[in-house]
Amino acid sequence: MNNSCYPWQQYIADIKQIEQKAYMSGYEMIGGIDEAGRGPLAGPVVASVVILPRNIIIPGINDSKKLTHQQREKLYKIISTAAIDWGVGIVEPDVIDEINILQATYMAMRQAVAKLRVTPHFLLVDGNRSISDVVIPQYPVPKGDTFVTSIQAASIISKVIRDKIMVEYDAIYPKYNFAKHKGYGTELHLQAIEQHGVCEIHRTTYAPVRELLTRQVRLTKGRKEQMFAPTNSGMKQSQLFSVAACDGKGNYGGEQSRLFSTGMINDI
Repeated sequence: MNNSCYPWQQYIADIKQIEQKAYMSGYEMIGGIDEAGRGPLAGPVVASVVILPRNIIIPGINDSKKLTHQQREKLYKIISTAAIDWGVGIVEPDVIDEINILQATYMAMRQAVAKLRVTPHFLLVDGNRSISDVVIPQYPVPKGDTFVTSIQAASIISKVIRDKIMVEYDAIYPKYNFAKHKGYGTELHLQAIEQHGVCEIHRTTYAPVRELLTRQVRLTKGRKEQMFAPTNSGMKQSQLFSVAACDGKGNYGGEQSRLFSTGMINDI
């Protein structure tokens, strides 16, 4: 759908009509999908799918980026309780570097769908592309996180969980202040990288990190191992959040993240 050719309100009405047609066609379980963490220089990308009851009204719900931390925390509890089901997928920085952020985002989305206990009949995906290798009927919705309730719910779930992960990383790598900027390329973060180098959770293919590595490789005559900040955590990156995905009600099973399984992340 090319929404640039007609007014915004008409675009919203058309998407709402698609959603209602899906319900009328027998697709009772409609899931909204969104992600958090495509832009940061460090940490994972997190995606969520949320299946909400039809016609549910959640006061104050919005795109997670337009909400305060306190508002997101409150809505997280409401959504996780009210949802028919919800699931989360997390993809690590080394995988992001290997396959690129777009493919890593879709991988996280596929993980989230796979973790659901209730199979959705139809998916509304934030963005302008469908998710590959997902057989469930789906429809991409550009700017869906601004007006589709289930997508907004997924954006909040993703954001809250990712923020929690980055707060825990702040305790492991205190020099980088991850609790403040959550891995985004703020001035504070860039200054920390310049001063301390990069750590194991930085995305080395992202320009600011890659450029720093290139400069330091030249300065150290190729001794790249010196550019990674040491950690006393005793945990490898994959042990921290390897496929941390919930089963829909906040229960993290299977190959779950050590952050969740050890109780490092709680009271979300």
